[in-house]
Amino acid sequence: MNFFKTFLASCLGSIVAIGVLIILMVLFITALISGLSNDDALTLIKDKSVLHLKLDVPITENDLEDPFEGLPLPGAVSSIGLLPLKRTIEHAKSDPKIEGIYLDLSMYMGGYGVAREIRQALLDFKSSGKWIVAYSEFYTEAAYYIVSAADQVLLNPEGEIEFNGLAIEVSFFKKLFDKLEIKPQIFRVGDFKSAVEPFMLERMSDENKLQLNELITNIHTTMLSDVAESRNIEVTTLRGIADQMRVTNTQSAVALGLIDSLVYFDQVQNNLRGRLGLEKDSPINFVKYGKYKKSFSAYSKSKNEIAVIVADGNILPGKASAGTIGSDTFAEEIRKARTNDRVKAIVIRINSPGGSALASDVMWREIKLATEVKPVIASMSDYAASGGYYLAMACDTIVAQPTTITGSIGVFSVLFDLSSFLDNKIGITFEEVKTGTVGELITVTRPLTEPEKAIWQKRTEEIYESFTTKAAEGRDMSVTELKKIASGRVWTGAQAQERGLVDVLGNFEDAINIATAKAGVQDDYKLRYYPVQKSFIQEWLSEMEENAETKALTRELGEHYKTYEQLKKLKEYQGSQARMPFELIIR
Repeated sequence: MNFFKTFLASCLGSIVAIGVLIILMVLFITALISGLSNDDALTLIKDKSVLHLKLDVPITENDLEDPFEGLPLPGAVSSIGLLPLKRTIEHAKSDPKIEGIYLDLSMYMGGYGVAREIRQALLDFKSSGKWIVAYSEFYTEAAYYIVSAADQVLLNPEGEIEFNGLAIEVSFFKKLFDKLEIKPQIFRVGDFKSAVEPFMLERMSDENKLQLNELITNIHTTMLSDVAESRNIEVTTLRGIADQMRVTNTQSAVALGLIDSLVYFDQVQNNLRGRLGLEKDSPINFVKYGKYKKSFSAYSKSKNEIAVIVADGNILPGKASAGTIGSDTFAEEIRKARTNDRVKAIVIRINSPGGSALASDVMWREIKLATEVKPVIASMSDYAASGGYYLAMACDTIVAQPTTITGSIGVFSVLFDLSSFLDNKIGITFEEVKTGTVGELITVTRPLTEPEKAIWQKRTEEIYESFTTKAAEGRDMSVTELKKIASGRVWTGAQAQERGLVDVLGNFEDAINIATAKAGVQDDYKLRYYPVQKSFIQEWLSEMEENAETKALTRELGEHYKTYEQLKKLKEYQGSQARMPFELIIR
């Protein structure tokens, strides 16, 4: 009897496993077919529809292809591309089937440059006479900045709103390195090149405090000015509300004019029905962003192309991947745009804190060559700092948001001496044999000698001289003038314009308008975005390969895998870097 019980249980388990596998295969094939069919057929939108923008997801520069979008798969995390989002809002502005926007936002996951771009797109939508209603149970500071552009800002009666100014927190790793016996060997130029401070200090330097304080004060001033205009409240009044944290509950938020009404979701629905002229309890035609963006085509028959090359992420040598700007990939894209007669102008869209100095210079060269034959405009997003600014400085015109974080013209080099960690923590030792007085210059298995340290410092200073010389040439300044605003110091877009590092304060559309005007194609052009995204299948296979490698390493290293991951992260900092000083998160 026990044998049959075991046998039947085993069979049942197999049947369940096969059933789950079949369901996953059906979902996969359905999503794949749906993705393929979406290229040919546009989604139909009903009359009196409301565009539902739920923006509580990571905001990237471009959408990532996801044929499983909308399917209830466990652990799925979606994202929204800023540029496609703006195109979608722009189309909804003139779409007679869209009556208004329902803005659903609590926890904004992006920087303040992108937040301002979204906000400007919403204000442009309202200029058509259509309405925007925002509702949430909770608004962070950045989320409120965006939703303040709405006609009505609604909040749950028991909800919360943050409106107490901005803050930056920097993490420091010196004590961790001391415990692990990891010794950073640092070479830098400039008083403000504080990217390496987390490796060598336990708190901020005075110079870093100075620049960070000025940075967030400048961004906060822009935010208050924008909110003041939308909410019809004086800037000085808003500043007092934030500085004194006068918003302590939902009632005070209404009394101070930040929130229009305290309502529950059913009341929000009644509000929308009233705007749509619907009867009580009638269904509302909500159209989600993912569906609506597939309801129209941006295809143009124009033969004049504006190539938008999107540089989003850390700068590294080699091929690009999600979250990285690979110099080989982007240099090739710029080269192809330069030699393509259909491309009349190039817009470099930059959202990067920097990275490898060498990789930055490789791309700078291609941008410089492109400017000799056609207009090249830089459009800065949240960040275009250090290596990100390296890309911009060769362009004809640089456009930034007032809240963009840019500058950081400086260089540092760092190598991590892991010899004590490897010996004392893991039990691995090394010995080197060499033919000359200088051994391997990039090594983690031993400390550098004094002559080797001198070589690294000299190399770092030479890269800085090259960086500042090229920046001065691009900005039509003397090197002496340029160095006064360099030294690795970070600026907002507004501060950078005052100092000649940025030409125009504006958004992506302003950069496009400048490019088309310079190319003489204002009324006849189309936008094409590069690099062309990998297909879902390519991304899926790549992820499968990476997951297989991760599992193999996890099995091999066991509890040491987390240490391996941390060391892998440090590898990005090895060598000479044109990178923004610190991992910057503004709250």
